[in-house]
Amino acid sequence: MQRSVSTAEPRGILFDLDGTLVDSLPDIIDSFLHGFAHLGLTAPSHDEVRALIGQPLEAMYTVFAPEHVPTLCKVYREHYPANFHRRSRPFRGVRRTLSALRERGYLLAVATTKRGDMARRFVEAMGLSDVLHHVQGTDGFPHKPAPDVLYRALDALGTSGLWMVGDTTLDVRAGQAAGLRTYAVTWGTHSQAELASASPDELQPDLERLLDLLPPRR
Repeated sequence: MQRSVSTAEPRGILFDLDGTLVDSLPDIIDSFLHGFAHLGLTAPSHDEVRALIGQPLEAMYTVFAPEHVPTLCKVYREHYPANFHRRSRPFRGVRRTLSALRERGYLLAVATTKRGDMARRFVEAMGLSDVLHHVQGTDGFPHKPAPDVLYRALDALGTSGLWMVGDTTLDVRAGQAAGLRTYAVTWGTHSQAELASASPDELQPDLERLLDLLPPRR
């Protein structure tokens, strides 16, 4: 995706959603595995599914049951919206950090592989809508590590970007492709060693370091 670069002072901070802002993996994995039970198929393990989180749903199912991908996706998309709130919660300190960054004058957006309508519903259900300026899903264009969803989020914010914050190597590589500094958090999907292999600018156990890196704007 080609885009023009804003000449204004950058203000945009982008965040992945699942595994970065919200501890949502149990609900995602449960819904992912539900389809196998529904079709009477042998299901993969939780660890096998976890390793693929961050990729598009179709790509994940292709790894385990390529001949059943359309049906499995359909079942997931019926099950997950009715169950995404059961165990999912924002990680510790996320709301406080986002509120502080917003008060400091930064523009904040989610850039997720989730579909846009589902991402917006999820953010609202997690009580984060009021501390974010925009929620950008991936609808009909290349997914991370392509930078398209990041560009669209920044365009919606009307600014250029400073940081991409995520919990997978896909997030880090998408941020690098978009020319942003990258912040990898280890409380999500990928291990510290996996994240380090992508060479993020920051590798941290939580989001607290962002408050040191992003002082109030004048």
